[in-house]
Amino acid sequence: WDETHFGKMGSYYINRTFFFDVHPPLGKMLIGLAGYLSGYDGTFPFQKPGDRYEQHNYMGMRGVRLSRTVKLVSSSCAFQYMLELSKSLPAALLTAFLLIFDTGCITLSQYILLDPILMFFLMGAVLSMVKCNSYADRPFSASWWFYLSLTGVNLAGAMGVKFVGLFVVLLVGLNTIHDLWDLLGNLSLSLV
Repeated sequence: WDETHFGKMGSYYINRTFFFDVHPPLGKMLIGLAGYLSGYDGTFPFQKPGDRYEQHNYMGMRGVRLSRTVKLVSSSCAFQYMLELSKSLPAALLTAFLLIFDTGCITLSQYILLDPILMFFLMGAVLSMVKCNSYADRPFSASWWFYLSLTGVNLAGAMGVKFVGLFVVLLVGLNTIHDLWDLLGNLSLSLV
């Protein structure tokens, strides 16, 4: 059902047709862009689940290659932030392995869905936050600014795909509150 729902909305973007949906537009815009770039013309009606695509070029909207790339990037993000947090190569490898071969992730990456796009931004936000924290001893350095900015971009992306992205905003917000608490409690630093 979701593939029919989001495929129709991707077609709406390709055809420049106004519509309203409960989700923010970024994910559906990216689906429409993938379809447009792959030559899909937005003519398939997406009326009911199980309809045959026949001569329509839907593979771009399904983004099989794109979804697999997103999955690969997400698993490498999971590997990197697990390595950063645990300092254990076996734990990081196990995390990446479990994510790569997770049946749910494999299934999600085969259809026109928002979830792989959302996962990409969520994983990117958490990795950026962890990398930014690793530069806490060098605040305002170029790397610190880069990862801080990347965290913001990924948070905006997560919120732009689904409102469930609010939970990663909450996670980053709690992390920021913790960091500020540590900084304000450090009496060796000036108040400025």
